[in-house]
Order: sequence, then C-alpha cells, then structure tokens
Amino acid sequence: MKAVLFYGTKPDITMERVMEVYPRHAAVVDDFKNSGKVLGIGPYGNPGEGSMGIFIDKASAEEFSRIDPFVLEGIVSEITIREWNDSLLG
Repeated sequence: MKAVLFYGTKPDITMERVMEVYPRHAAVVDDFKNSGKVLGIGPYGNPGEGSMGIFIDKASAEEFSRIDPFVLEGIVSEITIREWNDSLLG
C-alpha cells in the first residue's frame, strides 16, 4: 500500500531560509527517487502552504521524514503520513 506524506510549513519561515536548506533536502529527494521509494513529491501551488509526497509504502515515507533536512532544520511544522490505496496504479 502506498503512503502520502503531508508537511506543514512553519508560518515564520522565509523563502530565503527554505532555499538555504533546499540543496540538502533535494539530495535526499534524489536518493529516494533513484531508489524508487518516492513516486512524486513537491510543494503546493501557493508558497507557505506546505508540501506532499507519494511513497511506495509507509516505511519509506517514515524514513524520509526522519532524515529530511526540512524536518531536521526546522522548516516543517507538522508531519502527517497516511496509507493510501491507489485505485489507478494499484
């Protein structure tokens, strides 16, 4: 079963701070992409609203949230992981 990871962004975080941490975050995203653990990931359309990622399973989503610099360096305000039945792709 796939899993969806939802991040909230702390309201006082500036775009400058996000971009400072982004290269480290992008390296983790690339590792997960290359290993096939993440199917899609990115921010919502309006800055500051948060982001989401779709992972191959709950364990991968949990692993990502434990090592993501956005979490470790205080960009993220809240994390929600929900298991998801993808009815289109199985």
